[in-house]
Amino acid sequence: MPSLEAPSLNQAIPATMTGVQLIGHGGPEMLQLNQHIAVPTLTDNEVLIRVLAAGVNNTDINTRTGWYSKSDVKSGDAESDDTSWSGNTFVFPRIQGADVCGVIVAVGNKVSQNRIGERVLIEPCLREHNGQQLTSPWYFGSECDGGFAQYTKVASQYACAINSSLTDAELASFPCSYSTAENMLTRANVGSTDTVLITGASGGVGSAAIQLVKARGAKVIAITSPSKNEHLLSLGADKVLARDVDLVEVLGNNSVNVVIDLVAGKQWPQLLEVLKPGGRYAVSGAIGGALVDLDVRTLYLKDLSFFGCTVLAPQVFQNLVTCIESGKIKPLVAKTFALEDIATAQDIFQQKQFVGKIVLTLV
Repeated sequence: MPSLEAPSLNQAIPATMTGVQLIGHGGPEMLQLNQHIAVPTLTDNEVLIRVLAAGVNNTDINTRTGWYSKSDVKSGDAESDDTSWSGNTFVFPRIQGADVCGVIVAVGNKVSQNRIGERVLIEPCLREHNGQQLTSPWYFGSECDGGFAQYTKVASQYACAINSSLTDAELASFPCSYSTAENMLTRANVGSTDTVLITGASGGVGSAAIQLVKARGAKVIAITSPSKNEHLLSLGADKVLARDVDLVEVLGNNSVNVVIDLVAGKQWPQLLEVLKPGGRYAVSGAIGGALVDLDVRTLYLKDLSFFGCTVLAPQVFQNLVTCIESGKIKPLVAKTFALEDIATAQDIFQQKQFVGKIVLTLV
């Protein structure tokens, strides 16, 4: 693989670049390293970003395996029309990678030249692409090419300047997990008097949620495997529970104000039992199983509010950047890999034996 040293800002942008392309649904063999991909061209409102680091997340793997589809694409049916994050047809080849830290090296005609040289994080939830407003949001690296390459492009408004002493890999650990967590807390209106129960608390979103809940002054009860208890306590969790615990027995009925759920699965009915009347349930993942049993009586008799959280509220990402710059939250990088080792990185990611993020570095 050729050197990925970052060019100086006055160096000509090359015509081609190295990147990893997803060429079909399936296993890691569908991730193809290509050293001759055309560098993206810009429309008037876009910026070209030299990628410095890009995090691995569930969206990458869910897309590769066809998990988002409600039909069976795992058997090789690549013609299904609902395999992308947005529920539309997925287009191959695709450069994935939504967690991006980089530097702007070129700008479109309607973007200030002063942006060149800015270190940026990319907001992954997009409402504009190629100069066109989207009728429904896209996810960076899913409906359009993302950051698993030397260069990527995005509308200028989604390239958020960041002033931080953190490393590129540390900054790349933030965009997806932390914005997802902050969006869930925003939708559920978490405040300082709340007690918040977080499932899947050792993962990227869960560990982010712990820090962001504590930044709001609220109490955290985290669910994880016992081996990760001490780490979650060090992040600020007030109490840590094992994954297989009986929540009603340990916490009691009507004991928490908010549930931040990333797991779903067979334990799901207990989450509603421990919610207080008027409680709020926010979900953005289902790694424990997407189909759950709902007793509708619990929902309406307790006046519960449910929030499915995908599209970021407009203020969420900038709020996250402000938190990073002020030092209110800290990065959690479990391990870094070179871009060409993406298959190994995703394998380790899926084993879930770490706390925080797996990040690919490009310099």
